Amino acid sequence: MSDKMAIIGNGESVLAFKAGGVDAFGAGDAQKARELLRKLAKTYKVIFITDDLARELDDLVTRMLENPYPIIVSVPSDKGESGYAMEKMKEQMERALGVDVLFSGGNR
Repeated sequence: MSDKMAIIGNGESVLAFKAGGVDAFGAGDAQKARELLRKLAKTYKVIFITDDLARELDDLVTRMLENPYPIIVSVPSDKGESGYAMEKMKEQMERALGVDVLFSGGNR
C-alpha cells in the first residue's frame, strides 16, 4: 500500500489538493466516486473525498472505516460543507466514548 494520498471530488474541489501533491481523481457522480474509492482503497493509505460525495457513499465509507487503512477523510467541496464530516465525527466519538461530548446541551 502506497504512502501517497488521493482525493476524490468534483470540479475545482480537488485543485488545491493536487497543488499540494495529492493525487486527484475527478468524479462527477456518486457511481463514479464509488468505483474510484474501491479502486484507490487498494493502493492509498489516505483518501480524501468531498463530503457531498461521501454522504452518497456512506454505506461504503462506513464499511471501509472498520479497517485501519485506508483512512478516509471527508472535506468540503467547492459547493461548501454539507455537514456529513461533522455527523460522522460525532458518531465515531459517541461510539468510542459512549456519550455525546461534541454537542451535548444542544450547542453547536
